[in-house]
Amino acid sequence: MTTAEFHTEEDRIAGFTVRGHSGFASEGEDIVCAAVTSAVRLVECAVNDVLGLEASVKVRQKDASITLKLPAGLGPDNESTCQTLLAALMVYLVQLAEEYPDHITVLEV
Repeated sequence: MTTAEFHTEEDRIAGFTVRGHSGFASEGEDIVCAAVTSAVRLVECAVNDVLGLEASVKVRQKDASITLKLPAGLGPDNESTCQTLLAALMVYLVQLAEEYPDHITVLEV
């Protein structure tokens, strides 16, 4: 199962960790894993490559995980954009979890 944890600080999403394989299908044919990976990569590219914010990103092959942590002290515009991106990712993954409840879970921690 894939687990997505969104790390919050008061009313701010500070980052996320997504780990594990969904187990929906075999490697290379798993549409749930592909959907999750694509969405996570899009957010990471938007934050780091488009906005140039240098969020901390850690990828671990051992447990098939990626963690993204937003940097502190973002200006109001970048903070607003990042919160929109992370909230959209959360909503998307929750919707995916509703469709595939045995393969993905989303937590707010």
